[in-house]
Amino acid sequence: MADGDKPYRLYKGGRVKGKVPTAPRPERPERGERRVAKAKRPVRRGRRIALGVALFAVLLVVWLVAGYLSFRTGVAKANERLPKTVTAGLAEQDGVLVSKPSLILLLGTDGDRTAARADARRSDSILLVRTDPKRHRLSYLSVPRDLRVEIPGYGPNKINAAYQLGGPALTMKTVAALTGLQPNHVVVVDFEDFRTVIDALGGVEIDVPKPIVSNRFDCPYATEARCSEWQGWRFAKGKQVMDGRRALIYSRVRENRLDPGENDLTRGARQQAVVEAMTDELVGAGTFVKLPFIGDELAQPLTTDLSAGQLLQLGWVKLRANSGRALHCRLGGEPTSIGGVSLLIASEENAATIAMFNGLSAPQPPPPGTAFGAGCLVGT
Repeated sequence: MADGDKPYRLYKGGRVKGKVPTAPRPERPERGERRVAKAKRPVRRGRRIALGVALFAVLLVVWLVAGYLSFRTGVAKANERLPKTVTAGLAEQDGVLVSKPSLILLLGTDGDRTAARADARRSDSILLVRTDPKRHRLSYLSVPRDLRVEIPGYGPNKINAAYQLGGPALTMKTVAALTGLQPNHVVVVDFEDFRTVIDALGGVEIDVPKPIVSNRFDCPYATEARCSEWQGWRFAKGKQVMDGRRALIYSRVRENRLDPGENDLTRGARQQAVVEAMTDELVGAGTFVKLPFIGDELAQPLTTDLSAGQLLQLGWVKLRANSGRALHCRLGGEPTSIGGVSLLIASEENAATIAMFNGLSAPQPPPPGTAFGAGCLVGT
């Protein structure tokens, strides 16, 4: 019996012979049509993702341009503040900073603008920084501000007096005569303005090596009675986030009453720690987010020959540098007093320390038991 031939049909009234009517089947789409229909939804989703990525890229470019322009404006003002006599005395930079070594002289002025110190603008911090991009290494050479040297045209004096006598140009000549090193670039940092930059960055993290109770300076209270009872600034041991004011105070501590053995070299190390902590923040992701709003402020405490592009290159070199291999060197001397003025007579180890800083010999630490000894330490 063929399909569809039935001996009867079923109705309400009973069975009747003939074919049984069946409902027509819905037409099925061809295979190609089914594939197109299934592909429509992923295609639409992919377009949305691509549009979102493109929009993000455009916003990122706009943000970068806005941040760079803001930063460039501040750096241009910093370039204008540098005397042309300083630029003329710099050694020529060989290539770009991201791939070629560079020597930078970093000078920190004391930032004290009180009437008593108006005519005593001395360099409170003298630091040579050598970059080695290929080895991902930074080297620092700290020069004690009380080191007695020959200041060209003025005779023997403390090295920090060179800034008061002839500004950054004379300081650069004095450092070059002392070390035999001619810097490619110079950066002068006003520590008083430093605090505004640190506040704009949201503070800096500093690892304090030992507890500190300082001598009494910059009393935070308004009355003499409160200040007479005040014991000085206190800093606990360990890592801590400091705002601009507290970081400035930390860098200016001259005496730790908990450790009488501390000296001017210890103070220089604190200043260097503040500078390094700030540079770490400058190359951080948080600064990138805020750059269009604070770019101009970042260069406020600076006077330099470096362009905005070169400063960004230095930031990249700093970001890639291995802090565990950083070289921290210092010159030293014998403490003495001449005419009632305390100073350091240069140590014989200074020449060897300069060779270590230049990578010509293996680093050696300062001799044990010497508070003002010269030498180099590796690591943070």
